[in-house]
Amino acid sequence: MDGPLPAWCERTCVVCPAQELGPGGFDVVDRPGPEFAYDRAAGWRVDPGGHPVCVHPYRVGMPPGRYASAGVPLPELGAAIPTPTPAALELPTEVDDLEGWLVATLRVAAPEQLFAAVARAERQAGERFAPGVVVQTLRRVLSTEHANQ
Repeated sequence: MDGPLPAWCERTCVVCPAQELGPGGFDVVDRPGPEFAYDRAAGWRVDPGGHPVCVHPYRVGMPPGRYASAGVPLPELGAAIPTPTPAALELPTEVDDLEGWLVATLRVAAPEQLFAAVARAERQAGERFAPGVVVQTLRRVLSTEHANQ
């Protein structure tokens, strides 16, 4: 497939290469980091070699792998969605990574604990980011996650 999967347009961040590239067109890593800088010209994060990178494997439904940069074979698409790693559950330092962190945090919450998980995530994120940004991001995440249930 040359273009993105239709589900990716709803599940991924607006700055994810999955918004424009098909499977195998980008690498997937388990979380954002300084080695995967946002490239304004490209419109997404890249690795040190300039290859497009998605930093949220649970959003594209693919395990971490160097699909574009090293030709790692693609997993069967539509298989079980990877669960967020412990590293993905650490509050990010950059606001651009807040949405992915919130998704990871809610994905690991048991259904009966979802309300408490949202409240805890809102408090924790509010200690680092502006309240308006946190609420706006929570709204976007909750509407997307609810639609994907």
